[in-house]
Amino acid sequence: MTPPVRTTRLSARDTLSEALAGILRRPGRAVLTALGTVLGVGSFVAVLGLTATLSSRIDGRFNLLTATEVSVQDVAAEHDEFAGPAFPADAEQRLRQVAGIAHAGVLWTVRLDPGTAVGSLPTGAGAAEGGAGGGGTAVVAASPGAVAALAPTLRQGRLYDEFAERTHQRVAVLGSGVADRLGITTLATRPVVHIGQEPFTVAGIIADVERRPEHLLSVLVPRATAEELWGPPGPASASLLIDTELGAARQVAGLVPLALRPDHPEYLKAVPPPDPRVLRSGVTSDLSALFLLLAGICLVIGAVGIANTTLVAVLERTGEIGLRRALGARGRHVWAQFLTESAALGALGGLVGTALGELTVVGVSLVRDWTPVIHPATVAAAPLAGLLTGLLAGLHPAWRAARIEPAEALRR
Repeated sequence: MTPPVRTTRLSARDTLSEALAGILRRPGRAVLTALGTVLGVGSFVAVLGLTATLSSRIDGRFNLLTATEVSVQDVAAEHDEFAGPAFPADAEQRLRQVAGIAHAGVLWTVRLDPGTAVGSLPTGAGAAEGGAGGGGTAVVAASPGAVAALAPTLRQGRLYDEFAERTHQRVAVLGSGVADRLGITTLATRPVVHIGQEPFTVAGIIADVERRPEHLLSVLVPRATAEELWGPPGPASASLLIDTELGAARQVAGLVPLALRPDHPEYLKAVPPPDPRVLRSGVTSDLSALFLLLAGICLVIGAVGIANTTLVAVLERTGEIGLRRALGARGRHVWAQFLTESAALGALGGLVGTALGELTVVGVSLVRDWTPVIHPATVAAAPLAGLLTGLLAGLHPAWRAARIEPAEALRR
């Protein structure tokens, strides 16, 4: 009686052993093949970690700046063309009665006559000597509270105060851009800028502002002084800038129009900050979508590298595959061996890439003095992404290897 034919079996242990032997046969090629996956998974972990870290930073900065800023616009002309300026002269004094306000003040860009220049010499008095700064410099009338609400950082000098506003002093605070343009580098010589023929003593130079950076290119003068020299602001040209305590912005925005104009609160339009949860969600989703696209491109490049190298390995090992088939190996055994090799390369690249991505996030955070934020799900998913990349990349080469006929392979 003929004994039954035993089917050939390949255990998982043997599959892993054969796959490891195939990888170690050419270690240099294996390292270069896994490099694409390392870069892809490393980018995946780094961009998600940096996105989470930046989102945290943006959220914190939003809470400290944007969430404490309220802007009030003059819309009186929309209701009555003869209403005049909507902000009263004692706006700052009235706002001191509103709880939750740290600094507040009215500001607007002064409308100068055509040809009026801002320079270190009066207009027409020293053009040949280069004393004029040109007519492109903006002159902003701002009460002391408005200047403080900009959250300025002084380079030199000081800001003008309530006394300068009350007594209509001819003092000015320069943004760093204007000071550099006029060549004013020190206040020790008590420099003076001329707005047309009007001299203003420079009280301070602002190095930076946290709100409205366009004012770094402006000359700031007291509101009362500007009204005395050039008249009140035009319709809808003035605005009120308010720096509030954290969490009080929306309440302040609802109270300010009534506090300033109880007779016509509709003349003022308060603009509160947006909801921080919506802003953070939008920023996070936008950054994540962009960086995930870049990480996906890196993973595709890694997958193409693994597929190409595995396919070359199949062609090089055609004789070996034919011998294994002749000795009883079935097509699915050959398919499993090559698929395991590509999956192992992908998993190895995923593990190394995960470590490099975490080091990148921590290193950037240390350099920038940030708090690194890496979600545990990202760390867990990254090696799996490498494994999946290797599996997908090895499907076609493994299928080609499984279809090789033993007789044809042994003839080569």
